[in-house]
Amino acid sequence: MATARVLIIACGALAHELVRIKKLNQWDFLDLQCLPAELHNTPQKIVPAVRRKIAQNRAAYHKIFIGYADCGTGGMLDALLQEENIARLPGAHCYEFFAGANQFKALAESEIGTFYLTDYLARNFDRLIRQGLGLERHPEIKQMMFAHYKKLVYLAQLNDAEVDAKAEQAAAYLNLEYQRIYTGDAPFESALKPPLSPAF
Repeated sequence: MATARVLIIACGALAHELVRIKKLNQWDFLDLQCLPAELHNTPQKIVPAVRRKIAQNRAAYHKIFIGYADCGTGGMLDALLQEENIARLPGAHCYEFFAGANQFKALAESEIGTFYLTDYLARNFDRLIRQGLGLERHPEIKQMMFAHYKKLVYLAQLNDAEVDAKAEQAAAYLNLEYQRIYTGDAPFESALKPPLSPAF
């Protein structure tokens, strides 16, 4: 009997990791559709975008899973998914499931004023943060937004010297203490395995 098709509707910032995990686990039954990562700058748009994707794909898939955490929706994503009977990634944001709940809690408790980067955000810091938030055009915004931050933690999924350098440059640009923590894909993969494997 053929395995039923499963769709992940995900944040574009997770695309590389999802493709790697799909290949590693040989989840040939799994399809992936990503929404623009830039939605994180306007989280009020995430829920309507996810709702449209669900409506467009519901009839074509045995199961749909949402590759978002709450991601700033203030519980609105959970309200939609409860209505649709669809599960999502655990936690408040991607930093928590990349680091693992326990490690993230320890990081937050050690320094509440911490700004986090993943591989995607480190690679795209200039486009999403410096330009996307208008920090280059309005330097006063940088001072206002990051006045209470003291540290930048880069949660690395890969060991890549070029991306490491970009993360360190981001910390210097924001005048923050820099720390790199290698997470790999394991915490993310663990979050996906229970709802996706086996798919039937």
